[in-house]
Amino acid sequence: MKSNNFKRFDLKPYLIESLDEQNILMPTEIQERLIPAIYNGHDVIGQSQTGTGKTLAFLLPLLNRLDESKDEVQAVITAPTRELASQLFEELKKLIDHSPESASVKAKLLVGGTDKQRAMDGLKQQPQIVVGTPGRIADLMNENALNVYTGTVLIVDEADQMLDMGFIEDVDKVASRMAAKLQMLVFSATIPEKLKPFLNKYMDNPRHVQVEPKHVTATTIEHRIVALRHRDKLSFVAELAESFNPYFAIVFTSTKEEADEVTNAMISAGLNVGRLHGGLQPRERKQVMRQVNDLKFQYLVATDLAARGIDIKGVSHIINYSLPNDLDFYIHRVGRTGRAGAEGIAYTIYDLADQQAVEKLIGKGITFTYYDFKKGEWTKLDKPPLGVPGKRAPKRKGPETETSQKRKEKKTVVNTGGKAKAKPKKVKPAYKKKARFKKEKEDQRQRRISKKKK
Repeated sequence: MKSNNFKRFDLKPYLIESLDEQNILMPTEIQERLIPAIYNGHDVIGQSQTGTGKTLAFLLPLLNRLDESKDEVQAVITAPTRELASQLFEELKKLIDHSPESASVKAKLLVGGTDKQRAMDGLKQQPQIVVGTPGRIADLMNENALNVYTGTVLIVDEADQMLDMGFIEDVDKVASRMAAKLQMLVFSATIPEKLKPFLNKYMDNPRHVQVEPKHVTATTIEHRIVALRHRDKLSFVAELAESFNPYFAIVFTSTKEEADEVTNAMISAGLNVGRLHGGLQPRERKQVMRQVNDLKFQYLVATDLAARGIDIKGVSHIINYSLPNDLDFYIHRVGRTGRAGAEGIAYTIYDLADQQAVEKLIGKGITFTYYDFKKGEWTKLDKPPLGVPGKRAPKRKGPETETSQKRKEKKTVVNTGGKAKAKPKKVKPAYKKKARFKKEKEDQRQRRISKKKK
């Protein structure tokens, strides 16, 4: 059996046992750099893309320091969406399920869209770790059902998304009610300028660890562009999706309305599809995620809600029905496939309006291949379709005609001692007629003079 390299962090035996069971034997870069700092009580900012192992980077040292003998809140973990909070809670459960009965860890998931009274009843015994969305945690604090003042660790996951969704104020409320000596751990793909006042308020000389991926996306992902070519987009996406016969595919849209339209079109085409977006009731969203994890669907149509942080197993294909306004979300979207060394394919349906966005993605380091899809057949193209950005062969020059030669001569600037010769003034219309009339007059005058002399 291979030795587990996490042992050198002096983790509790049950944590090593859990990692062994999950076949997690080698720390990632962010885990190597952050686990010791977090265990030693430092504030940290972990800046990395999804899929770098940041969840274990904070869960392992947190559990290693936890005092199981104290039945009080010791740590609060916040996430911007219910789905992401639920996923974090599941990762936490995988670890604490191995804790011995004598030192069992008590944790609670607190998210919006669930029965509030039931949540309050469940807090008669305070958990040691709280995982949830900031709004629901703040709400239960205000009801005096959740006592966070004993908590000494606050974890803010996907902080930039938290800021975008307007939840930083709720996180601030939670932080202000926790222990005065607070260790804050912030994880984010980016650190926007507007986030810095919040960080400066609570963090004391934080360790800032930034892990840059070697490639903008996993090297196991192939990025393909398929030109729409004036076809009906809804019918086209259903045809594409059906042609893959994927293990599991996610179709990304930019709006809730698009997601509903695409879902209905795919259902009409006889495909087994679910939908996930912010317009659904919390209970519906929870049910969809459960069905996805139970492999009840072959396709999921989703807005960018599903792109950040959520780990859906076995995604073989991604289809971008429309590109996101924030192109960083393209990276997050396609990052749902090609995980843990598996291969994945990401398709983008291209229309002329997408030209600037595709050019920017190429500038970010995305390498596209170009395909056409006609009558159920895929054809790889040697060069981009008309209007699609990419390297094109230079135009061939035809034989030079007399007309083209004259045009060149007109454009040529004559060098006269370093000064460009001024272009001749434009000749007024009918100059030939006037010149001929002038010449006739001059001839007549000359004949009169000649007659006089004779």
